[in-house]
Amino acid sequence: MGLFGFGKKNKVLDLTENYKRQVEKAEKRRALQKDSSAGAGPFSFFDSPAATGSSSPNDVLDLSSTEEKKKRLAKRIAEMTEKLEDMGNQIYHLQQRLEVLERKNDIRRV
Repeated sequence: MGLFGFGKKNKVLDLTENYKRQVEKAEKRRALQKDSSAGAGPFSFFDSPAATGSSSPNDVLDLSSTEEKKKRLAKRIAEMTEKLEDMGNQIYHLQQRLEVLERKNDIRRV
C-alpha cells in the first residue's frame, strides 16, 4: 500500500548525481583558482565567487567554505583593530603620565 506514492517500489530517487556534479564543479573551480592565484593581488580573497567564474545555486559546498573564510577574516580584522585602539589608548595615557612627571621634575629644579 503506497500512501501518496511513498511505498511504491518501481520508482527510486537518486540524489547522488546532483552531488557528484557539485563536487566536480567545486574541483574545477579550485583548479582554476590555483592557476589564477599566481597573478592575483594580495587582497584577492575579497573577490566574490561570482566574479571569478560562473556560479549556480547548486554550488553550496564551495560557497559555504568561502563564506566561512570571509566571516573568520572579518572577525580577525575586527579583533586586530580593537587591539590597535587599546594600544593607542595605552600610549596616550603613558604620554599623559610622562608629561605630569616632566612637570613635577621641572618644578623641583626651580
